[in-house]
This record gives sequence, C-alpha cells and structure tokens, in this order.
Amino acid sequence: MIVRTLEECKNSSRAIDGGNWESVRMLLKDDNMGFSFHITTIFAGTETPIHYQNHLESVYCMQGEGEIETVEDGKIYQIRPGTLYILDKHDKHLLRATKDMHMACVFNPPLNGKEVHDENGVYALEAETIED
Repeated sequence: MIVRTLEECKNSSRAIDGGNWESVRMLLKDDNMGFSFHITTIFAGTETPIHYQNHLESVYCMQGEGEIETVEDGKIYQIRPGTLYILDKHDKHLLRATKDMHMACVFNPPLNGKEVHDENGVYALEAETIED
C-alpha cells in the first residue's frame, strides 16, 4: 500500500513549479499503477498553451474558475468546481485561470515526475524521475 499526504508531497521534490502553474505529483510511473495523479494549481491571470502529444489527461476542478479553449476549433469551455474535462484526442488547448484553479489530474501514460511543458506545450515521454 502507498500512503502519501498532499502536505508531505508539497514539501518535497514532487512539487514542480511550471511558472503559470504548480503541480504536486502524488503518484508517478515508479509507483507502477499505470497512471499518475497530480494536484495542480493554475495561477489566476495566466494563459498556458498545452499540447499533450504523448499523454492523455483527465482534469477535475476542485476550486477556482477559468476556461479551456481547444485550439483546433476555437471552442471555449468554462471551468468551475465540479467540472471534469478529458483530453482524449491529444487536444491542443489554452488553459486560462481567472481565479486560482485547484485541479486533480490523471495522466496516462504516467509521468516520471519532473516534466514541464516544452516550447510547444508538450511533456516528453521520458523525463527525469523524482527521487524520494
């Protein structure tokens, strides 16, 4: 059994600063669950271009407000507490926060731990692993 608290993960190398966001990676590839689980904060007043070419992601908003825009068709979806969005087609998107958004995120395949978006908003498939 694996047991971790958000607080202990926040105070470790599992907390990654992405500039417009902070991600606390609570479950990673090395945990051998087939997915990774993160608590991510998207900071108010930011716009983040993202394009997960190598990963599928599901995101549940627990707190805050913002929107997601799919680049291909320009559709905008509001994000509020209780909203789940699923990037099931490697959707290129813009994520905007009007209030800090606290999100629970699941990635498949799982992240190694130290991923940050490259210049195209992509996470590499084989990033550096977090050492506990």
